Amino acid sequence: MHIERMDLNLFVVFEAIYTEGGITAASGKLHLTQPAVSHALGRLRDIFGDPLFEREGRRMVPTPLARNLIGPVREALRGLEIGLVEADRFDPESSDRLFTLGVRDVLETTVLPPLMAQVRREAPGVRVSAVRADRRRLESELAAGSLDAAVDIWLPLSERVCHKRLVSNRLVVLVRHNHPIADGPMSLDTYLAQDHVVASSRRAGPGIEDVELSRLGLQRTIRLRCQHYFAACRVVSETDLVLTIPERYAQVANQAFGNRVLPLPMTLPQLDSYLYWHANVDSEPANLWLRRHLESIFDGATNPG
Repeated sequence: MHIERMDLNLFVVFEAIYTEGGITAASGKLHLTQPAVSHALGRLRDIFGDPLFEREGRRMVPTPLARNLIGPVREALRGLEIGLVEADRFDPESSDRLFTLGVRDVLETTVLPPLMAQVRREAPGVRVSAVRADRRRLESELAAGSLDAAVDIWLPLSERVCHKRLVSNRLVVLVRHNHPIADGPMSLDTYLAQDHVVASSRRAGPGIEDVELSRLGLQRTIRLRCQHYFAACRVVSETDLVLTIPERYAQVANQAFGNRVLPLPMTLPQLDSYLYWHANVDSEPANLWLRRHLESIFDGATNPG
């Protein structure tokens, strides 16, 4: 017997006949016609090779096989019913759900501490997994449910992926607290005269600041390319290298390293961060709860200048 070939509705009919003791009563309970219930019973008999119910007087009496089946069938149907109810309801206080959030490391430091503080207060059993999402597969992962939501830059995704802008973030320059240029102001010439560290998951390629410099016919000297902003911030704190970095991350990193934040001496578009989720879960209570807390982290967040 192949369970994947079984029709769930057949077991609903089986349970109704068992409980009601007849096809007529079962059809009334299920709001089906008597021929439809009889047809379902016929399919069950073919599947199991057993009559399942035999008529005694005006009642349908279960066979020994039917009596063995009823317990597991009722347990399975009840489990499904509970699961469907739970899927349409979310109680933060009692939930032990795991939320998987796609987020880049530059946003982890901004998002995770306040998110987990809110989760611990409101939903002590809820767990969060922050993962690095491949932007090329972001839509498919959201659609499949392997990601509940994602926070990232603007991405050209289909209309099936919902989005909301969370915050605008300008770029600033990070230097160690006693760097020769730490007291500023810093001109573009001074910026270009420095040795730079770049943080990127890509092995090569320009940053947005390099694109603008190239447009101006200028170029900076990159002495170090690393994978994570946190590592770059530590390098800055211990060397004369300077780092161009989103301001919100620089503010957080300063708590650990005490680096100095200086304005970037050129005008660049601000970097917008967006919250993404799939239309399939747009009204799901659990996903709504998660998105509400993610949005609250950035409520009222502005960047001067």
